[in-house]
Amino acid sequence: MASSVTLSDVAREAGVSLATASRAINGSANRTVRPDLRERVLAAAERLRYTPDANAQAMARGRTTSLGLVVHDIADPFFSSIAAGVTQAADRAALQVTLASTQHEPAREVELVRLLQRQRARAIVVAGGRHDDEAENDAMRDALGDFRAAGGAVALVGQPVLGVDTVAVDNAAGADALARALHARGYRRPGVLGGPQDHLTARERRDAFTAAFAELGDPVDPAHVVTGDFTHEGGEAAMRELLHVGPDVDVVFAVNDVMALGALAAARDLGVRVPEDVALAGFDDILTLRDVVPPLTTVRVPLVDVGVLATELALEEHTGTPRLRTVPTEVVLRASTPDRTA
Repeated sequence: MASSVTLSDVAREAGVSLATASRAINGSANRTVRPDLRERVLAAAERLRYTPDANAQAMARGRTTSLGLVVHDIADPFFSSIAAGVTQAADRAALQVTLASTQHEPAREVELVRLLQRQRARAIVVAGGRHDDEAENDAMRDALGDFRAAGGAVALVGQPVLGVDTVAVDNAAGADALARALHARGYRRPGVLGGPQDHLTARERRDAFTAAFAELGDPVDPAHVVTGDFTHEGGEAAMRELLHVGPDVDVVFAVNDVMALGALAAARDLGVRVPEDVALAGFDDILTLRDVVPPLTTVRVPLVDVGVLATELALEEHTGTPRLRTVPTEVVLRASTPDRTA
């Protein structure tokens, strides 16, 4: 039976040493095999229907065939779309993806990187915006530095603050363009569901949106900028607070679509009609928006492409200065922000 065939049997069939057979099939961290010998060993393995041992391959290569993907929230469609892109690129590289969630806990993010290092993952993609917390970021820099020193590769989706290859979404340009598009549609009294105060992605979007309205001559009332969690529940709570303190706003910008969906739920619960009473916009263009009524205005981020690009960066041979790839965005105007100029 094929399951009883050993590597020694393959070596004997190919007429090579056991060490040569192992290097030909399992790879090696520091030795190579002549192409003709490798072909002879692989042909013998195929004839005998030999199945290599994954643990042996990992020991020989110093790395497994797994790629770790660390996200903040598996249930968030933003991260599931990035995961789809990571999986596509990993499949092309014959790697399997190990998915792990930090559950929005920074300390857990470090623990997961350490765990993937112990498991000898070939590479890690970390997806999610950074916080304005140097102690937290220093801990991640150390963990990622140790992983790279041990032979692993890393890429980040977020802000380029950890000293590794990074794919960054052009958050500021997207939020600025959205503000200008809404202003052109006649909106003059915006409110902002601004996400966590120290979250860099939320800050980039929040600040660019408010700066654009100020430049256009209709500054956002600071009382109408409400911070909160970067989640559906956070958007719901922030919308309730905003409608309490600023009931005269004519459009609400949530700094991500998940918050916007929470805001929509809160508005309906309070009897506030969208878009008749207040318009609503988000950011990211997550897949679940296709089922939302009314269709939600947003800023499209090519999330699957972001996942592909981050994985390709992690797997490319590269030394020297960390690379930065900036991904452009696109404003998508839908029924949740009708034209008010008439």
